[in-house]
This record gives sequence, structure tokens and C-alpha cells, in this order.
Amino acid sequence: MSSAVQILHKDRIPATGCLVIPGRLEASELPQLISLFSGRPITWLIEESTDLDPEIGALLADSGSGAAFSDDDNDPAAAGEQLKASIAKEGVLIFVPAKQAARSSIPCHIPGKTLATLGAFGLPALPIVIDYPQETALCIERPGSLPRAVIAIGKVIPAKDSSGSALRQGLLEAAEESFSSRSFLKGSLATALLEGLKKHGGRSKVYDGSDDSTLGFDRLLAAALVLSKHIKEETDNARVGIILPPGKAGLVANLAVIFAGKTPVNLNFTASHEAIRSAMRQAGLDRYITADPFVRKVASFPWPPNRDLIFIERVLPTLKSKIITWTILSKILPTGVIATLFGIGKKKNHDEAVLLFTSGSSGEPKGVALTHRNMLANVCQFSSRLEAPEGSKLLGCLPLFHSFGTTATLWFPVIEGVDLVTYPNPLDTKRLGELIVQHGVNILLATPTFLRGYMKRVDAEQLKSLELVVTGAEKLPASLTEAFKEKFGIEPQEGYGLTETSPATNVNLPNPPAEPGKGLIPSTRQGSVGHMLPGLAVRLTNPATDQPCPLDHQGIIWFKGSNIFPGYLNNPKKTEEVLTKDGWFRTGDVGRVDADGFLFIEGRISRFSKIAGEMVPHETVEAAINKALGLDSEAERKIAIVGIPDPQKGEAIYLLSTIAGPALEQECIDLRYKLMDAGLPSLWCPKAIVPVHEIPVLASGKLDLKGCENLALSDA
Repeated sequence: MSSAVQILHKDRIPATGCLVIPGRLEASELPQLISLFSGRPITWLIEESTDLDPEIGALLADSGSGAAFSDDDNDPAAAGEQLKASIAKEGVLIFVPAKQAARSSIPCHIPGKTLATLGAFGLPALPIVIDYPQETALCIERPGSLPRAVIAIGKVIPAKDSSGSALRQGLLEAAEESFSSRSFLKGSLATALLEGLKKHGGRSKVYDGSDDSTLGFDRLLAAALVLSKHIKEETDNARVGIILPPGKAGLVANLAVIFAGKTPVNLNFTASHEAIRSAMRQAGLDRYITADPFVRKVASFPWPPNRDLIFIERVLPTLKSKIITWTILSKILPTGVIATLFGIGKKKNHDEAVLLFTSGSSGEPKGVALTHRNMLANVCQFSSRLEAPEGSKLLGCLPLFHSFGTTATLWFPVIEGVDLVTYPNPLDTKRLGELIVQHGVNILLATPTFLRGYMKRVDAEQLKSLELVVTGAEKLPASLTEAFKEKFGIEPQEGYGLTETSPATNVNLPNPPAEPGKGLIPSTRQGSVGHMLPGLAVRLTNPATDQPCPLDHQGIIWFKGSNIFPGYLNNPKKTEEVLTKDGWFRTGDVGRVDADGFLFIEGRISRFSKIAGEMVPHETVEAAINKALGLDSEAERKIAIVGIPDPQKGEAIYLLSTIAGPALEQECIDLRYKLMDAGLPSLWCPKAIVPVHEIPVLASGKLDLKGCENLALSDA
């Protein structure tokens, strides 16, 4: 690790007096902080109940200039008036945070109550983040290339706008700038994967639960390298389709495509035929990697002609001698030599690395092109906050066409050297429970729907090895959290993310161990989706006016960070709707951030339902129903789709109908068969039909979503 300290945005330091708020402060960085305000009167400010680091306390005592306040003061504005003298004549009032036990890379070590008091002083404030890159370094990064610390100076918050939430927002934005300045983000995902496989080749393994085979990272590397040459011979296209479930074949295929300098496109084989064909067309695919047994298993998939398919289980045996050779050579040759021989690492930074598809409001899938920078950022963000101990084993059963499956069960374990236990079906929890016992899996990534399967089919003893359970894709009900904890003795932690954010943005994690003489910055809060991951800034806007609103008010969630995608594939109009020119992404979800920095998701703006982790577009389902029932020519709306809360799958699809007959249950079954025959996934079919006199419509002609929801809820 370098001894250098990097300073960002020194020009933001105002010439006038202000309250300086470092998110955290170590004694080693105190001299640097003082030097930033050289020649100006400094007054040190502490919360009166704070136990300071002894080294910092000694330095402050020598300064002879200090002030104190209390979090319990009933009139912090009056206290702020008294402190104004300290910032007169270019003076600076520097708050000194207490030492805290906290998870790695948390930018704010100030308790929410203290931050709120500081904001209530009514003083102009300057947030400063002191970041330690070593805390978020990937294991393949060279410590000597990292600065000891980065001091990122945020934007001044005017006195009239100062509040606890404004201070937190300013700290998160400064932390994002610090993280985004990291040099590794300019690199190549392919090179990082190569370095990971080389570094962990002799120790880390993939355990494939479908056939109980084991594949070391050294053999995985050799197979991927050799297959990458074959892929280059097969196609000149920039992208290659992959139609495989989780397992060693899916892992080898994705690595090989990346090493070939191409973009893997993992196709959603559970989507509708129309959506699959659209994704194939948009991606411009002419080759697809799959396997014979999977082709037979998913016979209903709109398979391309055999000439376009690369059957991995046929190709790899023909390359066996080369794979053996490269198993040996890859251990001997330096990473740089292997990269040169195979042309690895030419694409990097803002170049496309992965292409995934997410449903659009019209049902036409939107291509989400994620860059090398995006992927490297999110692997780093996720792994540094997770802090998985050496020797960890991760259960990899999430679909590879989901962004979390790609980042968390492909790239993350390879780069960080985490053993991977794979299985193709996340619903087969009986077998998954057996694999957890067999291999001593300690990290489980799942959805609430999958957790319910464990509750029904797995014995408590089978999950004894688990140390961390993280859920995403849908809301984690408190009742499920409690029931799972009661049965298995471990509390599931809820996370959050979107395909466009690569995907992880937030995660709850167990609180760090308490330390004598330190406070505690909590890292879990039930009902929330956790803190923002390192290097991610957040802001909220009023849903009605689109104007900025405080983080502690309900608003539409926006994110900014190196993990934010650059735009939708060949769709500038949709891109402009969600991305600003300076990189802020509009999620379409509504939420708020509490005093301690936890994000709560409180609703959705767009007309989608998230069911068992799948995004279901209401308009597409409506169009399919109109076609199935012969309603396309109707002038008035006869039906509408509504998503309502469902304790089993997060949400359920209800159909409002003005033409429903008396046998509602049978009508619903008949409609389901018609829709499935038309290629609509079973998950997208209505759970129930609600008869109504008319479909609520606004004066503008648009569907009255709230009115529809009320009708559905009254019948649920």
C-alpha cells in the first residue's frame, strides 16, 4: 500500500467559514485534514458523550481550541447560533467523529442522531469523505498501487439547506467520486477473471451438484482459454448467445466468450417466445452455446437451427489434449503472457462486457449493455461489503440470465477465489439442502420464494453451515424472516438492485462485532434493503413534480456510481427517460432513506409486478388477453391487469374484467391455457379474475391505476 494520500476537489473548500464534517477520521489523516485549512482559525467540535481515539484526543488537547454539543439538546438551532462565532472571519469548525465498529467501507461513521443534530445547527456545511481503498480492494489488485487514503471533498451545503439527510447525501456523493476515481475500473473484466483464476487455481473449486463433479479453477481456466479459440473460429460476431442453467458448463461458456473478446448474452429460457426471439434479434446473435441434455429438457424453447448451436459437451472432449496442455502452461506462464497469446484484455473500461435483457413496458425486452467498468465496480462493491472469509463456499443456483446470477455467481467467486457449489434448479430445495450439507456451504443467495422452499423441504440441521443468507429480487416479508430464523437459526438479510445497476446497490448484513470503547454503526435493519454499497450515491425526487426532495422524504430513487449502465441497447429514447447526462439513473421505484442511512423501498411507479424475482409487464399481459379473448377491436377497455401484494410470491396478477361470467375460477383456468398456448409464461397469467362494471379510466384516457388497484384489493 502506498503512503500517499490522494485529495479530490480541493477547489471546493470555501473561502468563507463553514462546519466541516468528515464522515470518519483516523489519527493518521488528521494532519492532512489540518493542512487543508492551513492559515485559517480551526475550532474542533465534538459530541460531549464521545469517547475519542486517544491519539486524536491528545492532538486536540494541544490545539487549545474546542467546543462541545449534546445530541440531546432540545434546541440545536440555538447551539448553532453560539457556534457561528467559530466560523467568522474564515474560521472553520471541524467535527470529530467518534471511533465506531462498522462494516468495511462505510463512508459515514456518524450516528444518525448526531448527524441530524449537526444538520440542525443551521450552519453552512462541507462534507468530507476519508476513504481507504484497501478496504474495497479486489484481491487481485496490487496493494502498492493504492493510495493509503483518499480525501474527497464534497459540495458545500448552504445553511438554509442543511439537515441530517442533506449531510448524508453529500457524504455519499463524495464517496461515489472517490470510488469512481479508482484506476482498476479502467481495466478489463476478462483480465480480472484471468488473474483470479491464476491466483486461486490451486485452491478454489467448482462443485457441480448435477453430477457431483469437481473442477479446479486451474482446469476451469484451461477449458475456458481453449474454448475461447474455438468460439473465435466459429463466429466473427461481437456477441455470443448462451442458453444454459447454472453449472460448470455455464461457467466455462461465459468465461470462454469473455476471453474471446466477445459479449456473452445469457438468454432467459423461461421468457415468452416473442421476448426470446426479440432478444436474439436485438443482440444480432448467430451462435449459441448450449448442451444436448438441456435442449431436450427445454424442448419448448424457440431453438435456432442446429448449425447455429455450439454443443459444449460435444466440443470440449475434442479439445481435451489442448486443455491438458493449457492446464500445465497456465500455471507456468505469467498472466501477461497468457493475455497476449489469447488476445485477452483488449476490451476494457467503457466497452461492452455483458448484455442482459429486461422487460420493457410494452413487453419488448430492453437490452441492458453492461460495461467492463460496471462489472468490475459491482464485484468490488459487493465483495468488499460482504467480507467473505477465506475458504468460503457459495451456493450458485441463480439463473445466469439474471444480473445477480451473473455478477454474484459467475464473476465474484472467480475474481475473489470463493468456492462455488452449483445446481441448475433453484426450486429443487431438497437437493440444494443436501448440497449445502455435503459441501459445507456458508453463503446462500436466494429470493424469498426460494426460501419458502427451504422452509417446506429442508431440515434445520441441513443449513447449520450457513453464515450468511441474502435475498433479493422481491420484497422479503417480516413473517418469512422470523419463520426462517426460528427454524434455521439464521436471519435472512434483504438486498436490492436492478439489472441497470449491475445489479447490487444495497444489502443488509449482520452487525459487526461490538468493540470496547467504540460505538456501533448498524448494518442491518428489518424492512429496509440496507445501506448503499461502496461508491454509490443516491438522491430522491418528488413523484409529482420531479423536483429534488430530502432523503428522509418519500420519493423516486435515483442512483449514481460506476456500476450504473450507460444505456439501453439501440434505444436512445428509453435511455434518455432514465439516465441524465451526468450519470444519474432513475430507478422508477419509490423509497426513502432513514436517519442511519438505510434505504426503504415503498412502492413502484412503473406498471410492472415483480413475481418470484421476475418482472412482469402488465401491458404485455393485457395485450395477450385482449388477443386471446378477441377484444382487440373494442373501443373501450374491457380488461386491466393489476398487481397486488401476495405473501407467497411478493405480488400476484389479478385481472379486472367487465365481461366475466359467473364461473370465475373455471374462466381463469381456461384463460391460463389460452395464454400459455400463445407462448405467455405461466408466471405472467392472472391468478384470479375480478368482475367489475367498468375499468377505471382518467380523463386523459389513461388507466386509473389507483382505482384499479382499489378494486382488486377489495376483492382479494
